[in-house]
Amino acid sequence: METTLRGVGVSHGVAIGEVRHMGTAVLEPPAKQIPADEAEREQGRARQAVEAVAADLIARGNLAGGEAQAVLEAQALMAQDPELMADVERRIAVGSTAERAVYDAFAAYRALLAGAGEYLAGRVADLDDVRNRIVARLLGVPMPGVPDSDEPYVLIARDLAPADTALLDPTLVLGFVTEEGGPTSHSAILARALGVPAVVALPGAGELVEGTVIAVDGSTGEIFVEPSAEKRAEMERAAAERKAALAASSGPGATSDGHKVPLLANVGGPGDVAAAVGAGAEGVGLFRTEFLFLDDSKKTPSVGKQVEAYRTVLAAFPEGRVVVRVLDAGADKPLEFLTPADEPNPALGVRGLRTLLDHPDVLRTQLSALATAAEGLPVYLEVMAPMVADRTDAKAFADACREAGLRAKFGAMVEIPSAALRARSILQEVEFLSLGTNDLAQYTFAADRQVGAVSRLQDPWQPALLDLVAMSAEAAKAEGKSCGVCGEAASDPLLACVLTGLGVTSLSMGAASIPYVRAALSKHTLAQCERAAAAARAADTAEDARAAAQAVLSGE
Repeated sequence: METTLRGVGVSHGVAIGEVRHMGTAVLEPPAKQIPADEAEREQGRARQAVEAVAADLIARGNLAGGEAQAVLEAQALMAQDPELMADVERRIAVGSTAERAVYDAFAAYRALLAGAGEYLAGRVADLDDVRNRIVARLLGVPMPGVPDSDEPYVLIARDLAPADTALLDPTLVLGFVTEEGGPTSHSAILARALGVPAVVALPGAGELVEGTVIAVDGSTGEIFVEPSAEKRAEMERAAAERKAALAASSGPGATSDGHKVPLLANVGGPGDVAAAVGAGAEGVGLFRTEFLFLDDSKKTPSVGKQVEAYRTVLAAFPEGRVVVRVLDAGADKPLEFLTPADEPNPALGVRGLRTLLDHPDVLRTQLSALATAAEGLPVYLEVMAPMVADRTDAKAFADACREAGLRAKFGAMVEIPSAALRARSILQEVEFLSLGTNDLAQYTFAADRQVGAVSRLQDPWQPALLDLVAMSAEAAKAEGKSCGVCGEAASDPLLACVLTGLGVTSLSMGAASIPYVRAALSKHTLAQCERAAAAARAADTAEDARAAAQAVLSGE
């Protein structure tokens, strides 16, 4: 009998297939004492396992490329954390086996993060995955990962670690459903980059029986268990119509009455460029530069290495706009040589621009590398700072750009409510704003963007968040400047129309979402988008805001 479940849709598309569950490694090794004369050997085993797992994660990253590479390299750094390794060796010295010491050391680290305000709770899946891989190697059991199957299937998991998501084979994995996670988690972002339909935060997903046929709607978040023939036909027909509409849509982003809305791509590095160009991106709205710095957490990458990477991306968009975000370190992206290790709450501490202003040499080097990379290229380079709180921050960044001789537009990301509230003040120092809706939602609602339990508050349809977007866009219009959205909110075709109606001047998203957004915008006039935006802001809940906008745009 057909039943319907609802989670959070995070990646467009429809998947219909049999359920397969993610395999896991042995989670808890037996506790037993070893003789003192075996401690040195066990410590060596632990070090070898850690290095092997780190090397495997880096290799997976190299295969995946782009944003996935940065995520996996961050996991490798987690595996090699010197304090964790020191704790493992201490535990072995007092009698633990290597595998038990790893298990207990990671458990202690987990508890430490929870005690620091749980900002990093969303990285628990990453941490557990690293632990399981190390323990599995030490025990000689299979690594955790996707199931072996010759037939396509829908993957079910409690949560998916980036190492698994990054290398999913879309020809076999039709879509995936997780019990935990949020709309802005690593897995959700990577799913969109892969173009794999995905639903997260579905309570009881793990109870779906192996082999059961389910239909997944990655747009609405609906899961149909044992769908009827009629429901399957309906979903397949809708998917085919959507595919045809996407194929018919091409060219620059615009509403049906010709109001231009440039559609840009979010990229993590040179590896993401081909997909962005293939999707018809009109440029880059968010070039995350962290991937370069994750190769070696102990020092800044050389100017030459930075110039090479930046120039590859800039050269791919002649006459296009490329917006580069300078290094956003801190919180869930710690770098040993930059970020303090003992912050009680990293999310509210020294991260983003604050980190760079504390280390002006790092900022100066990056800005100089960008200036060199852009020389002689017909590209419109724009550079923005993350985590700008006020005009003082904006001025400090603009001054640093000028001192570095950077010939580009300087901008500020709006990720903190204070920046939206005082946008006109900030725009006295910079030339554009870019809304990072993921962090803006996190700080507006005090809801960790990685924790599935608070996913209701991470929903970009929340009217309070739309109010902040509107305030920023209105301020930019008043100052004759631009205000784009580079958060994942831009990847929702319906919400993209609402953002346009709020006055946003460009939209940036994962490359796979660009055709969907282009097609949606082309069906509606600017006036319709404005009416949909007003209806959404008048609602009291995210669900009502979405329904109100849908009603306006569908003519109901």
